[in-house]
Amino acid sequence: MNGIAGHNRIFVGKTMLLSLAHAAVDLCCAALFFSVLKGEKLWLGMVLYNACAFLFQLPMGVLADKLNRNMLFAAVGCALVALAFGLRSVPILAMVVAGLGNGAFHVGGGIEVLNGSETKAGPLGVFVSPGAIGLYFGRVFSAQMLSLPWLLPAILLLFGGAILLLGKPEFKEGSHNAELSFETPKGGLWLLTLLFFVVVLRSFMGTTEAFSTGDFLSGSDSWRIGLIPVLCLALGKAAGGFIADRNGRIPTAIVSLGLCALFLFFPLHPIWALCALFLFNMSMPLTLFQSARLLKGAKGTAFGLLTAALFLGVVPFFLGAQIPASNILFGTLAAVSGVLLVIGLREAK
Repeated sequence: MNGIAGHNRIFVGKTMLLSLAHAAVDLCCAALFFSVLKGEKLWLGMVLYNACAFLFQLPMGVLADKLNRNMLFAAVGCALVALAFGLRSVPILAMVVAGLGNGAFHVGGGIEVLNGSETKAGPLGVFVSPGAIGLYFGRVFSAQMLSLPWLLPAILLLFGGAILLLGKPEFKEGSHNAELSFETPKGGLWLLTLLFFVVVLRSFMGTTEAFSTGDFLSGSDSWRIGLIPVLCLALGKAAGGFIADRNGRIPTAIVSLGLCALFLFFPLHPIWALCALFLFNMSMPLTLFQSARLLKGAKGTAFGLLTAALFLGVVPFFLGAQIPASNILFGTLAAVSGVLLVIGLREAK
């Protein structure tokens, strides 16, 4: 019993450390992005950063699965983002290095959390949720924080050192990667495909400002800007995993995305936009957790596969597509996401 309790304490400590580091990494990337990219370099830097941070997580996930050094991978990610601050005089290069660091951190941290909680999605929800808060504060305070150019890299290096400490052999109990294998259960590839498109749709809606701020509703209430929508987004991700662990993944998907679609189709009160944001993001840990179950021998690859879907979802935004602020459109997309997710969460044989 003491061994199990000790393992649980170590896992909780790792999860909390990696979650706080997630907020710090995304905060630093956002601060760097909004302080160094200006004018004609903005679009190119944005595309390159997102490609390195999300699309490149797929090959990094394969490498991390093979190397079986998850905490080292996460610590290297912190160090790369810190290094990017020293490359500010070459903004495009800085964003490439920051993006690669961001991706490496997510892959390493994500695998470590998945390894320690193979039957529960709650810890994964905790790990993924702080990123949105970090991005918000990084954007809001980018100019002020960069007036102390050493502060953010120092914070990242401290997190990297702490991650390395908890990655020492005496703390590795129960966190070894499975032998690398890309095999899926019968029908698993089909389920992975459905989960992939769920994430594409979520990314597409999430990068649409009208959805993320509630502007598809009438009026211009002050609560639609600032920290409140970001907290709804983050808390939805965190709650989704725990609620699914308690009530089942498929019932959670049906209720959360069903209610989300209902709130979007029939916006009877402005506060429902916040409820829709919360409910919509509950699906994030469910898709990640299920993909890792389908690719048990390649959890990092599964993680990277879905982050590649995140990148595809923002391509219309990169190309300048104008998405109408329509509650009917958003409600339809939420309903379609719900149907795809419910099917994708079925048990594979």
